[in-house]
Amino acid sequence: MGFFRWLGSIFAAALNSMARLAALLVLVAVVLVIIGLVRGDGVPGNTVLTLDMRDTLADSSSRPALPLMGKPLTVMDLVFALDSAGRDARVKGVLMRVGGAVSLAQAEELTAAFSRFKSHGKFVIAQATSFEGAGMGDYLTAAAADQIWMQPKSNFAVAGAGAGEIFLRGLFDKVHAVPQMAKRAEYKSAADMYTEKEMSGPDREQLTAVMNSWYDAALTAAAGERHITKDQVKAAFEASPQFAEEAQAKGLIDRTGYDDDARAAAIARAGSGAKLIKMSDYISARDTVPVRGGNIAVIEAAGEIADGTSRGSLINSSAGIASDDLSEAIRQATRDNNIKAIVLRVDSPGGSVTASDQILDAVKKAQAKGKPVVISMGELAASGGYYISASADRIVAEPATLTGSIGVLTGKVSFGGTADLIGVKVDEVSIGKNTMMDSALQPFTDDQLKALNHEADVIYDDFLHKVSAGRKLPFAQVADVARGRVWTGADAQSRGLVNNLGSFWTAAGLAAQLGKVPADQMQFRVYPRPKGFLEGVSRLFGGAQADMAGGFAALSGLSALLNAPPVQGVTRAVEAAPRKGIELRAPDLQQLLRN
Repeated sequence: MGFFRWLGSIFAAALNSMARLAALLVLVAVVLVIIGLVRGDGVPGNTVLTLDMRDTLADSSSRPALPLMGKPLTVMDLVFALDSAGRDARVKGVLMRVGGAVSLAQAEELTAAFSRFKSHGKFVIAQATSFEGAGMGDYLTAAAADQIWMQPKSNFAVAGAGAGEIFLRGLFDKVHAVPQMAKRAEYKSAADMYTEKEMSGPDREQLTAVMNSWYDAALTAAAGERHITKDQVKAAFEASPQFAEEAQAKGLIDRTGYDDDARAAAIARAGSGAKLIKMSDYISARDTVPVRGGNIAVIEAAGEIADGTSRGSLINSSAGIASDDLSEAIRQATRDNNIKAIVLRVDSPGGSVTASDQILDAVKKAQAKGKPVVISMGELAASGGYYISASADRIVAEPATLTGSIGVLTGKVSFGGTADLIGVKVDEVSIGKNTMMDSALQPFTDDQLKALNHEADVIYDDFLHKVSAGRKLPFAQVADVARGRVWTGADAQSRGLVNNLGSFWTAAGLAAQLGKVPADQMQFRVYPRPKGFLEGVSRLFGGAQADMAGGFAALSGLSALLNAPPVQGVTRAVEAAPRKGIELRAPDLQQLLRN
């Protein structure tokens, strides 16, 4: 009996300790709330927000912030934050650093967000150490500012649009590797790096059209923002590379000066006592991404589309679009009687056929329940990314968005001959005629290749019919503009694949109209709803993230290693490789956006 009394006392003590810990957590939460009410959100009465645009931006992300660490800013974070800041009387302007890797479509989205911000009487100043890249996205982002500063004698290299591709067929022939691909159709070029020795005629045709469309869109936008003619912008770009002073003489920038000079100019413009606040800290303090209430649902779909769920771990660190999760987010919005319309934000090169079809089904069922769905395309909504968009009531894209790529891709590269060449012997054992059909050691047999092509034909035909029904276009017209061809948003609109050109706010306005919500009463709710203990803790502590993240600085070394160019090059090659089964994927387009 003494033993059981002893055991019981230990158990009681443990329960008592747990109760005390729970009470302590509740007390801490209450104290934090009281402090928050007393201190407010910590934003000074005269604020200039600072924004560093020199790192690569994702469009959006459903991945939760790790506690105390936050997560990288996304384009959609900035869209919502600039809208909130525009209506915040304490915020006088934005000072941003530019000169990184902003794509042209992202620049168009951000230009619209900055324009909305400035319509409230706010200012934007951009400063660049240089514009080293020939691409136009960074400059177009800067052009949205009231003033563009560049460091004296720095390089202005903005010149136009261009892209290149690598082809491995010659190497494969030398090492006895056998690529076998089934693509629908001739423009579906993602697998060409494995099967061809040079750029195909159709691929060169579509890339040339994309570059011309991008160039024209950038010239038009830059001319409008800089208040000069398109011919003047074109002549100025043709003069690159050039020094900052030469770009200033041509009207491309306003001032030369260093980063602290631009900072002083921003503070002076804001007035006496102005304080600088990081945009990320403002977002944490103000909770600018709406996740409660609302009459317009905003559902973010960014990354490759895969089957299943990403909610299996406590910290949920996976990226991309998980079909179960996105479908459930759409169903949540559909069930919510307060939601009158859905904006589905799509930024994806596609992926799994079955996952894409599951998501499209959820969209159709939302529409059947009376919830209008409007697609807002980011920089890339192609192949499976277009598939999940096809039935929407309206599709909105930026002029520079890459979309379409209505086609399918499947196949493999077999390396059995390569192993033999270097003296490596690998044997396989299987039961069943086609059990090892996807083996990387042996090529497809004639019968297997015939079956593979049949699958590609069936999936491609189904894709065409779904686009035809969703877009209400004749099947023959869809078949003509499909064939795996990539279109810019501007070119897609003229072919019926896109309804409107514009930003997220264009899509939101259309959703409000379809949902019969007055424009001045739009309230957004971002899905999926935040779940899980860690995310709850993260939201509880809010703005404390910025102050406490220093303890995790050691992780930056690992991040730098993973982002090194050689590692990234290997990663891109692996990601672009064909995978098991039929795919609605265009992995080559993600690299094209960064050229």
